[in-house]
Amino acid sequence: MRRKIVAGNWKMNLTFQEARELALRLNTWVKIHKPVAEVVIAPTHLFLDQVNKDLKNSTITIASQNVSAMPEGAFTGDVSAKQLLSIGIHLSIIGHSERRAYHHEVNKYIGKKMTHLYENGMSPILCVGEKLEEREAGKHFKVVGEQIKIALERQSEENLKDNLIVAYEPVWAIGTGVSAHPDQAQEMHAYIRKVLGEEKGLTVAHSTSILYGGSVTAGNASDFFEQFDIDGALVGNASLDVDDFTTIISARK
Repeated sequence: MRRKIVAGNWKMNLTFQEARELALRLNTWVKIHKPVAEVVIAPTHLFLDQVNKDLKNSTITIASQNVSAMPEGAFTGDVSAKQLLSIGIHLSIIGHSERRAYHHEVNKYIGKKMTHLYENGMSPILCVGEKLEEREAGKHFKVVGEQIKIALERQSEENLKDNLIVAYEPVWAIGTGVSAHPDQAQEMHAYIRKVLGEEKGLTVAHSTSILYGGSVTAGNASDFFEQFDIDGALVGNASLDVDDFTTIISARK
């Protein structure tokens, strides 16, 4: 069954005290309002342990913004799934366009990250999305389809069933203030679900939550959530403001 999820990717923002305060304020709101959607937040790695402790017994899930493809070794600055598990983190974002662009992470490497997560009993939020020039050239379905197929090619149906979240984030709409039209987003989400079914079976396709990300705001979230194949959102800037973020969470009914 597809879960309704609203996730906040805090990226490289907030000081230690700001992150704790935001997490605690959000937790108070969730306890009072009991939203329909599952709430996920992804602070920077430095703060994961403390925020996870602050939110002990909370319904909010704490996720990592990234994970290494390697289990251990001389990989300065990287964090392994085993290390994340040791502080109680069971979910990680992988394949975000900023990792692909700035750290040159290719599809095969992101697939290795998925394998590493599943081998350690963790789950991914797999980010996919096309650049503006790829959409304008009519290659957006091909690009996103390849990102999914390569990431999933070594994964079993059993691993993926109920343990995969996909986030469609058109690169041209991330942090730009320009969002895809809800019809464009729905079209791609439906295509992603089709690819999941063709590659890994209908059970995986029907159980995978597909989130939209790309300048999601308190003002436009409900328009996206009205679309059949959009199960939630991966939110960037708006997740740093508790009022904006809770408005988005409330919109996922």
